[in-house]
Amino acid sequence: MYQVGEYVVHPGQGVCRVEDVTSGPTATYQLMPIGERHPMRISFPVASENRLRPVLSADEARAIIDEYPTMEIEECPERSANLEEEHFKREIRNGSCQDLVRIVKTFRVRIAEVKARNKKPPVVYDRILKQASARSLQELAVALDSTPEDVKALFEDRLAQEQVENN
Repeated sequence: MYQVGEYVVHPGQGVCRVEDVTSGPTATYQLMPIGERHPMRISFPVASENRLRPVLSADEARAIIDEYPTMEIEECPERSANLEEEHFKREIRNGSCQDLVRIVKTFRVRIAEVKARNKKPPVVYDRILKQASARSLQELAVALDSTPEDVKALFEDRLAQEQVENN
């Protein structure tokens, strides 16, 4: 059972802080999403807490950032754009932070490849990239007791360091 003040990842809302745990006929967590402009408290049944997951530790977050330059991009088995979008949305909702970072890298590569051919990337690529990026940066920021902007700078520094090491 999660305690008041802990951070958890809600499948639909991303990182939330446990504000209260109510008892009664159906015990519920009162969760407050973080990083939202106008957050609204969420009541989430304790009986379904297996759908929540704890936020990464700081060591796990640093390991993901260190692994980013060598992380494999994800190949989607789906053949249609709609099925592919559903696949990635499901993974954003239910995947780990590492899965989210892999999705971000995958769509950065895909967008760059499309732009290299002087084409405009599909809107769905930007939508998935934005969603996965926001979710992963928020979780990594909480794990590292930082801001999403600082985490983004850590990724950029790690990529720059990798380029120097490879030259």
